[in-house]
Amino acid sequence: MRAHLRQFGFALSVCAIALTGCAKTESPGADSTAMSPPVVEAPLPAAVSLSDIAGTWNVRSTPETGDKTPTNLVLTATNTTEGWTFKFPNRDAVPIRVTVSGDSVLTDAGPYQSVRRRNVQVSTKGVMWLRGDTLVGKTVARYTTTGPDSVLNLTTVGTRSR
Repeated sequence: MRAHLRQFGFALSVCAIALTGCAKTESPGADSTAMSPPVVEAPLPAAVSLSDIAGTWNVRSTPETGDKTPTNLVLTATNTTEGWTFKFPNRDAVPIRVTVSGDSVLTDAGPYQSVRRRNVQVSTKGVMWLRGDTLVGKTVARYTTTGPDSVLNLTTVGTRSR
């Protein structure tokens, strides 16, 4: 038994020496952060001026999936966040709550009677950007229903009324 223990001890010592010899030693190199390219932050988009958007817009909102029938409305925008509305044909104007964040105009409206779904109330939240002489954006419509399809995502494009 003592012979086995000596052989085991010898084998263990050889393994330890072999592992020590295989260990990689690293010399301290140059600071790797000094070699990294500089971080360049993208400039923030210019803040939107509501006076550039003020006026009447013919807007077309098209669902992103499913029935692609567009909804048409007229958006009335002011040069402040007060007094914005949209109006569907043969309907009363719907007031819009507006906030501005950078180059984005955020909208919040409703609940109001849906023009897409009979006898259903809807609330919408959207974001729009002025691109040249066009308003582009995304709108999320949330329908007051307990069934499926309570949310509809739409792409919005508006052109100035002439």
